[in-house]
Amino acid sequence: MEDELRPEYDFAQMEGGVRGKYVERYRTKTNLILLDPDVAQAFPNEKAVNDALRLLIQIAQRQQINNAIQRTE
Repeated sequence: MEDELRPEYDFAQMEGGVRGKYVERYRTKTNLILLDPDVAQAFPNEKAVNDALRLLIQIAQRQQINNAIQRTE
């Protein structure tokens, strides 16, 4: 494979750089996913996605409570 990097971008000569310096911070604060096109059409922005997921969480929690109550009866 031929090196296409320009001579002025010789990173070997740069000092102080640390590879992966911020990778852990990035991983802990980032959760990127790729939505299928049909799903993406339903959610115009991240707020819409978060609102829908929060609603789904509430429904699931209520269902768990209802199931627990039915088992004790």
